[in-house]
Amino acid sequence: MEIRDKVVLITGASAGIGLATARRFATAGAKLALVARSADALNHLAEELQSQGSEAVALPADVSDPKQVQRVIEETVSHFGRLDVVINNVGQAAVGTIADLNPDDFRKTLDLNVFGPLAAMQAVIPIMREQGGGLIINISSVVSKMRIAGMAAYAATKAALNMLSDTARGELASENIRVITVYPRSTATDFGKNALGVRQQQRQGSSTPADTPEFVAEKILASALHEPDEQYMD
Repeated sequence: MEIRDKVVLITGASAGIGLATARRFATAGAKLALVARSADALNHLAEELQSQGSEAVALPADVSDPKQVQRVIEETVSHFGRLDVVINNVGQAAVGTIADLNPDDFRKTLDLNVFGPLAAMQAVIPIMREQGGGLIINISSVVSKMRIAGMAAYAATKAALNMLSDTARGELASENIRVITVYPRSTATDFGKNALGVRQQQRQGSSTPADTPEFVAEKILASALHEPDEQYMD
């Protein structure tokens, strides 16, 4: 898809990968609907992008609440007149071994990582059908393809998102609604610090450097431009 002048909604846009993605899509000429819980951070970002000549609107919302997701989708269409791309980026981890994982933490991550994107997809699909098509980009994780002690809950939520994406891709193909799954790997953000549950000791001397959020944002933009079914970092 050509991104210039397209309306793009990004969840988790106030920090990390979402913030870098918002800035990168702005430079590509997109019109942006910015979604996150932090109103102050979103307003600051919208003002920054507007000062650089981009069209951007801040829409504070908790993506774990389907009603708020529905609201920001509707507000985006009301503001811009259409919605071409939804990037379901927001996510959170719950850490802990299977033996001691807090079920409430797992439920919270399910609400945010799985039911949040599902609500966004269900809200935008009728709009994209009326428009004749659109693009849904779901941000997963390579962790969903791995077995890492203490990370089963997070991996399970992303594996569930993968299956939603894979199935929706087939269901919606005939209606020109394309669904892409992006698989970031370790990225230099505050994601780990914001995880729910008992923090694990960070392994010293890791030989695998983290990607920058800007690198991941470039890959997300590439996925929008070239529309592969899946976008990995290498």
